[in-house]
Amino acid sequence: MNIHEYQAKQLLSQYGVSVPQGKACATADEARAATTELLAKGANRVVVKSQTHAGGRGKGTFKSGFKGGVKVCATADEAAQTAGSMLGQVLVTKQTGPEGRLISRVLVEQASNIKSEFYIAVLLDRGSSRPLVMASTAGGMDIEEVAAKTPEKIIKETIDPAIGMMPFQARKLASALGLKGNLIGQASKLLLGLYKTWWECDASLVEINPLCLVENDDGQEALIAVDAKVSVDDNALYRQKSIHAMRDLNEEAPLEIEASKHNLNYIKLDGSIACLVNGAGLAMATMDIIQHFGGSPANFLDVGGGASKDQVTAAFKIILSDANVKAILVNIFGGIMQCDVIAAGIVAAVKETHLALPLVVRLEGNNVELGQKILKESGLPLVSGDTMADAAEKVVRSTLD
Repeated sequence: MNIHEYQAKQLLSQYGVSVPQGKACATADEARAATTELLAKGANRVVVKSQTHAGGRGKGTFKSGFKGGVKVCATADEAAQTAGSMLGQVLVTKQTGPEGRLISRVLVEQASNIKSEFYIAVLLDRGSSRPLVMASTAGGMDIEEVAAKTPEKIIKETIDPAIGMMPFQARKLASALGLKGNLIGQASKLLLGLYKTWWECDASLVEINPLCLVENDDGQEALIAVDAKVSVDDNALYRQKSIHAMRDLNEEAPLEIEASKHNLNYIKLDGSIACLVNGAGLAMATMDIIQHFGGSPANFLDVGGGASKDQVTAAFKIILSDANVKAILVNIFGGIMQCDVIAAGIVAAVKETHLALPLVVRLEGNNVELGQKILKESGLPLVSGDTMADAAEKVVRSTLD
């Protein structure tokens, strides 16, 4: 689950990470009041930032014609006018797609006098199965682009999860970023706070891009998280009640929200062949083999290892809610799940939804003979696949007939 920038900064500040003074605002009047307060406290300018989970806000364009989802303002009236141009409008960025995202909040915060920018993040390194802290002097840039073009600029520090991030590791990273003097101590505190946020909030990613070296009015240098992103492991939300309350359903696809209500893992894609599979690995392999035979998957849908009839029916209803779907491939390997249970679920779902699209089913594993018998005796016009390749080829062919 992703959260907004202002929410991420609230979390980070609780763990000792320095963030700019600011306030989330839902109206232009709130933006004016927030700006007036910041200017009274000594800020020279403020930044008004559209709040959406998608990146590329600064270069985005609103469907109203207003350009830029991040704007620097010098007065309270200017901030109010800017917020009014953003709130209630749809922002289109390179990550939103042409449909864009409706902006319901802006973050108004003190603008910083930035001297240099860095990138830092904590994530899980699947290769070592350990937390990994990444840092780079190429702050403000797309980290994937940095990794591809200048990988030497990325510094990595693997953390032992049994003891957590140690102060010497934080100092080592700070030094590698070229920081000196009292900035080493500031960076160490910030990095330790960043790691603690990741660990205690059950995050899959905590990212600050950019982390900025700024010069205060008194001439002193400081490190501040100018932008922040936090993604939390969905499986841990049951013990992260306060973070779960930050969920913004307006930022999520409606079909994905409906799937989550039934404990289904669903992601909508742009193709025409829907997939209903048990197991994430098998689901990805199914999408690959559909592509191999010339088709295009319409979704990733993992019903899990123990799906019930109700879940299978819900899965079919979600699939059929996508107008782009022209055929459905069910690919089940019965390990934990029994093939007869999934077969009964398929029959019930097809009858309840009055399915008229081509349906190809491939079953393998526990109770497969009984499952195939249930399908055969159902009288439904479905097609059986002997192997995964056979099923994929048949479902692709059905969309071309």
